Amino acid sequence: MAQADQANSPEEKGIYDADEKALYVNNTPSYGPEEATQGESNAIEFKETQELRRGLAQRHIQMIALAGTIGTGLFLGSGKAIARGGPLGALMGYTFVGILVSGVVMSIAELSALVPLSGGIIRHAHHFVDPALSFANGWNSIYNSMMTLPAEMVAAAVLVEFWNQEINSGVWIAVFGLLLVLSNMFFVRIYGELEFSFAILKIMLIVGLNIMALVVTCGGGPDHRAYGFQYWRNPGPFVQYLGFPGAKGQFMGFWSTFSNAVFAYSGVENISLAAAETQAPRRNIPIAAKRIFVRVSLFYVLSIFMVGLIVPSNDEHLQVSTGDAAQSPFVIAAKRAGIKVVPSIINAVVLTSAWSAGNSGLLGSSRNLYGLAREGKAPKFFLRINRFGIPYVAVTFMSLFICLGFMSLSTNASTAFGWLQDLVSVATLVNWIVICIVYLRVFYGMKKQGISRSDLPWKGPLQPYLAWSGLISFGILVFFGGYVVFIHGHWDDETFVSSYINIPLVLIFYFGYKFTKKTKIIPLAEIPIQHFIDIANATPEPPAKPVVGWRRLNILWS
Repeated sequence: MAQADQANSPEEKGIYDADEKALYVNNTPSYGPEEATQGESNAIEFKETQELRRGLAQRHIQMIALAGTIGTGLFLGSGKAIARGGPLGALMGYTFVGILVSGVVMSIAELSALVPLSGGIIRHAHHFVDPALSFANGWNSIYNSMMTLPAEMVAAAVLVEFWNQEINSGVWIAVFGLLLVLSNMFFVRIYGELEFSFAILKIMLIVGLNIMALVVTCGGGPDHRAYGFQYWRNPGPFVQYLGFPGAKGQFMGFWSTFSNAVFAYSGVENISLAAAETQAPRRNIPIAAKRIFVRVSLFYVLSIFMVGLIVPSNDEHLQVSTGDAAQSPFVIAAKRAGIKVVPSIINAVVLTSAWSAGNSGLLGSSRNLYGLAREGKAPKFFLRINRFGIPYVAVTFMSLFICLGFMSLSTNASTAFGWLQDLVSVATLVNWIVICIVYLRVFYGMKKQGISRSDLPWKGPLQPYLAWSGLISFGILVFFGGYVVFIHGHWDDETFVSSYINIPLVLIFYFGYKFTKKTKIIPLAEIPIQHFIDIANATPEPPAKPVVGWRRLNILWS
């Protein structure tokens, strides 16, 4: 390619003149045309970075990455993990999935540093693997959001009922939905500030809860009872899942905690979805990725460990699904210790978490839709931008599905809505698998083309081993996640659907688009890696401002 031949020339590392730019754009492979534009400095830039506003600063990206995944999966769902796997089984499950997710985060960060476009992995799959894979994963993600957006609003309405059951839930669904639309229709910076504030609240809560757990464990609670590791001895570190005796039942319990852990970590890869609206994305997204693993894992693993010390795995309240703070293992622990104020505090912060999850989901799904439209896989009217730099048609379209939340007000409709939600429960694992596949294609494409990883804007550590371990492990989890239904006497239609229906759905999307559009998998030697490296070299980002004074003590986003 012309780009590869000129990669070492001074001009390639700096600014392109008009003739070189024309050569560049004309030589872009036909399977992945990326619109570029020439700014005032004659540097090549992606067109959408001029249409969309780069309103997300480093602190927004870091805090969204850090606390965006901390929500109902930890505050409410961790109790079921302890009930199924025991304190040690749950600890191992969350730790194991956290390590695997680090491979996904590092992979998507390296790809996004190279190609910082809205839609993240959807755009990368188009350019580096096969447009059909981009279409399949893109619309699978859109469908996922269509169901999860109303689900988050329903969850928020249920959380309000913890304090007030007199007002109909439909009112709260409408109120929270309207606030969601308003948040996403104006400057993306408003979204960033809201998420930043909610992240601070969640971090304060999780730190406070762990301090409470430590105090209670050491005997500082109102009952002055020191718990220590007594629940690790009785009823024990593991649970005999479904009554199966010995190591078999304990392993089954440990395996069952993976589904809770995957749900808890879901969304950790979304730091790349709004890359075109992020300031200095080639610097800030990798910084967030490097810090997210240690910090999120620390919050999750430490919290699971602490709550396993103060709540026995056989506590009957752990298996109760109320949808509000009453099912939180931290609330159960506080009630057992005689602390009365904790439930309302947790419910309030979990309420902000549920709304925040919907806020992130609407932004991410609208950018996915915008990215699909950019690549010709969705109608072009989704590309329309308002004066605030927001793809308002995409936001409006996704917002319409919030109305599905009203189905929860009717018994029959609620059952149907529950089944629709089940169809997307494995979508997170599928998305992680696609990220690993795309990254590995780029990695081996660079080897094939003789391109050094040192030429990339940023290269992640321990690759390709992290990507390979994630691909294999998540593949196993997808195929064996619903193993319980194949045990005699444990068949359940809803569990089977939630565990496996997403697999044929993605395959239908993929092969349907492939046969219709006659797409082909891009050969390793033809992946346009050097093209995007040269674009990165042609548009250098401003250097980071030095951290001085008290800011050096900021361990969260500095």
